Amino acid sequence: MKNRTMKTSAFIMAAAMAMSVALTGCSGGNKPAESAAPSSEAVTAADSATTAASSDSAAASSGDVTADVQKIIDAGKLKVGCKVDVPKFGMQNTETKEYEGLEVDLAYEIAGRIFGCTADEAKEKGLVAFQGVTAKTRGPLLDNGEVDLVIATFTITPERKETWNFTSPYYTDAVGLMVLKDSGITSINDLDKKIIGVAQGSTTKDGFAAYTAEKGIDVSPEFEEFDGYPSLAAALAAKNIDVFAVDRAILAGYNDDTTVILDDRFAEQEYGVVSKKDNTGLADLTESVVTDLKTSGEMDNMLKEWGIE
Repeated sequence: MKNRTMKTSAFIMAAAMAMSVALTGCSGGNKPAESAAPSSEAVTAADSATTAASSDSAAASSGDVTADVQKIIDAGKLKVGCKVDVPKFGMQNTETKEYEGLEVDLAYEIAGRIFGCTADEAKEKGLVAFQGVTAKTRGPLLDNGEVDLVIATFTITPERKETWNFTSPYYTDAVGLMVLKDSGITSINDLDKKIIGVAQGSTTKDGFAAYTAEKGIDVSPEFEEFDGYPSLAAALAAKNIDVFAVDRAILAGYNDDTTVILDDRFAEQEYGVVSKKDNTGLADLTESVVTDLKTSGEMDNMLKEWGIE
């Protein structure tokens, strides 16, 4: 990950200096230091900092960060659910066991904002605890509090927004279809009675049905669910399925000299960072990070860094 310095909230910086409170991980410790009662000078400095804080500050009007963000600070780590099998987005390196990809970098950007340091410092200090998720498990893990955020090619839909908080999209894609080169399949029109493999919990099947109905394409394939993308790729290679259907960016990570991604694309997908519905402070903070990255052009740089079109 290239060096990137995120703007730190004016309040957090001033309050940390005035009250001598070390935020977890960014001052070398794993937990916030015990704070003594602030002097009148410290209170004055904190009040001034609150006035100067930018609109994307995590500070609440009481002078503290919101309760949900403070809980993360107290825990000393941001817990993030990410993919472990999507090259360029979220992948666990089999040799180093480290997580890498665009969404991993985005997690460090958010952690830097929470803990008052740069994304690189957040990575060096280990301020993010990653947990592998699938399309099926990511929602439940968020609901039961095992992760604070999910950054895992999570498509934004009106139905999902009723259940969780989504940021504005950091990437837009569409569903694609990958087949073996020797399959004889050249377009979506050839898929009648074929077996299409999809990920458990994904919206691919619904997207396919909506697209074919809209375009008047008369095909009736069979859909088979798998628990992960490697399983889907293996099933296609073994000819247990005829088509591997998922977001085109994901397919690109599994495409090789035996396969081809068809020109057909449908069900445009927008990926967002997801938080629990009642964690509104965390939702506001993550939205400010995504917005800042997009506005500054840094998100474009991150996409280029990972070779994502």
